[in-house]
Amino acid sequence: MDPRRVVARRAENLSEARPYVRGWGQAKRAAEALAQQLRAAGLETDFPGLKADVSVFGDGLVCLGTLGPDAAELLARLVAVGLSAEMAERAAG
Repeated sequence: MDPRRVVARRAENLSEARPYVRGWGQAKRAAEALAQQLRAAGLETDFPGLKADVSVFGDGLVCLGTLGPDAAELLARLVAVGLSAEMAERAAG
């Protein structure tokens, strides 16, 4: 079982008992923020499948879609650079 439920199935068949809108709204805002940063890095066309979705539990999901190896590698580098900068900032502060 995935305790954070990030690998839960998508909610293709909605249940009336689940509040899906809140989770989808959170995912939409996060997907838009990521899209903005990808545009700034010149990677907008490398993530055509980026979208908000929701799981069967009503949790928001951000789907990246299918990525080419170059886009995945560049994304990994950007994350590593961001983490390095954050660690350096914490050490200095």
